[in-house]
Amino acid sequence: MVEFTVFKGSKEGKIVKGRTVRELGYNDVLIKVTHSGLCGTDEHFKHCDMVLGHEGTGVVEDTGASVKNVRKGDVVGWGYQNNSCGHCKQCLTGHETLCPERQMYGYANTDQGSFASHAIWNEDFIYKVPTSIAPEHAAPLMCGGATVFNVLHSFTVKPTHRVGIIGVGGLGHLAIQFAAKMGCEVVVFSQTDSKKAEAISLGATEFITTKGETSLPISAPIDHLLVTTSQLPDWKLFLPVMAPGGAIYPLSVSNDDFKIPYMPILANELKIQGSLVAARQVHREMLEFAGKHGIKPIVETFPMTVEGIEESMSRLAEGKMRYRGVLVAQ
Repeated sequence: MVEFTVFKGSKEGKIVKGRTVRELGYNDVLIKVTHSGLCGTDEHFKHCDMVLGHEGTGVVEDTGASVKNVRKGDVVGWGYQNNSCGHCKQCLTGHETLCPERQMYGYANTDQGSFASHAIWNEDFIYKVPTSIAPEHAAPLMCGGATVFNVLHSFTVKPTHRVGIIGVGGLGHLAIQFAAKMGCEVVVFSQTDSKKAEAISLGATEFITTKGETSLPISAPIDHLLVTTSQLPDWKLFLPVMAPGGAIYPLSVSNDDFKIPYMPILANELKIQGSLVAARQVHREMLEFAGKHGIKPIVETFPMTVEGIEESMSRLAEGKMRYRGVLVAQ
């Protein structure tokens, strides 16, 4: 049995330090956590009695008897999903994120997470981190990077397409980099021009401000529109700039209804495409692509302590994070 430190949410929303005891199974890997990304999803669970965090990187300390693909000393990471049944149609066709028995952050294995000193995960759902990516940069890629890359990789986005990205934040600044390195024209939409220079430096080819506007002056229609903001956009602004047959991807997490005008969807044959995190092979390719092309998140670091976690979560909730928070093991 292995005992390690964890940091949990609570009914009051306070961070609580605790202990978890787990057995290292045959196919399990014991990871000493070095860094954890902070994701908006963690905010949704901070009022729950569960261990927080799902963007973890660390070093393999021990392995179960059946583990074949990693060994002690390897730098690895994990993300939002940590298991699936392995035998359903979805699993057998590379869509295990849709497995009816999928185990996801917040709904399974709630006694451990990346806000911790260690974690024990199934070998099949951890990923080797390329040596070209620093662990503190790899952590936010495990969910934030996988989320945006999955859209660009899995839904017929081509280098000749124009990709629109609403918001330059935790997801948006990663989406800009991935889309640009894939060869797409990248059009960034933001309320003000305060992030224009940064967006252009990350790879945007156009930057459009939206606050107070009644129309959006883009040079050509948008084939794929990634909505990375926590609030839905003003669809009366955005639907007119969509190319016929274009697709819209709402990527932030919300329990509210998704409301959008009906007729423009029909008249232009637009698609509203849901997208979860990346399946495992897509996740691997995301890390390889990021390492090859120098894609990395812009991060702020905090100590992985009760005080550090609370400070980072407050900064995230206030919208002040630029752009991904990373907790560093002490």
